[in-house]
Amino acid sequence: MTEMFLEQLDYKGARVLVVDDNALNVELVADNLEQEGYCVDRAASGEEALQKVGTAAFDVVLLDVMMPGLTGYEVCERLKRDPKTRLLPVVMLTALDKREDKIRGIAAGADDFINKPFDRAELLIRVKSCIRAKRLTDDLETAESILVALGNAIDAKDTYTEGHAERVAHYSVAIGKQLGLPYEALRRLRLGGVLHDIGKIGVPEVILNKPGALTTEEFAIMKKHPEIGERICAPLKSLRDMLPIIRSHHERPNGSGYPDRLSGDEIPLEARIVCLADVYDALATTRSYKRAFTRERCIAIVREDTAKGLFDPQVVDAFVEYLSAREESVRSRQA
Repeated sequence: MTEMFLEQLDYKGARVLVVDDNALNVELVADNLEQEGYCVDRAASGEEALQKVGTAAFDVVLLDVMMPGLTGYEVCERLKRDPKTRLLPVVMLTALDKREDKIRGIAAGADDFINKPFDRAELLIRVKSCIRAKRLTDDLETAESILVALGNAIDAKDTYTEGHAERVAHYSVAIGKQLGLPYEALRRLRLGGVLHDIGKIGVPEVILNKPGALTTEEFAIMKKHPEIGERICAPLKSLRDMLPIIRSHHERPNGSGYPDRLSGDEIPLEARIVCLADVYDALATTRSYKRAFTRERCIAIVREDTAKGLFDPQVVDAFVEYLSAREESVRSRQA
């Protein structure tokens, strides 16, 4: 009895958008879902569906294929291209039963299919399955958001480093774009940049905020933060791809970094990018032990260190190109 109550509680009130240009079809589907406690919204066209998804949160979209204007395939493709809605389950309602029609739907990103005329039990099971997947995804995103907030909170503990993680993430994505990296790599750089120092939660504040040079023993403790950060983020599947960035952002091409003393291409490209962004921001901002350096001085130091094997030359070149373009853009706006 308790399990049945919890099952109903999980899905009661879930929001479903039913999209069909045939009003009778919409009401037939909506009536069956509303009897189960779902909150149903309606759209009579692909254009209206996109407008509604853009202004409200849904758990699943039931989408007719053959509609005037935007077809279901086109609507699905747009939803799956948009980072904000790409994880929103889309179920296609279709009278088409040819193999090529389903292949086209799969190519558009559809999560499931229901044939017309539909079977009520099948409709409810497929909708429930999609909502379950959406809730699990939402839980993962919530956990991810908590870790990101924790990463920013670590920065906020020190007025000298406040905003550091966000700037590192910004610089890292800028370098990735300059190198022509794909969207998924840019997403890893964004999250990896924010989370790169999350392991510092395991480092005593007296070491983190020490105004002078660290002792050998203190530096040994500080060097553990990449491994601590990796352990914190490892249980969350959605952050697995960021673990190499978190663990390896202090590795150096000449093998002098930590924790694994990787060298050259052994270091993931995205970790090499975050490494440079991390150091540049430390140089460009005031810290307890130094004043902020000018952009020109920061670049000169980075170039010198690149010659010593501390940074990847292609990453440095891309970053300098980005900084120069940004400076030129600022001058143009001021002119």
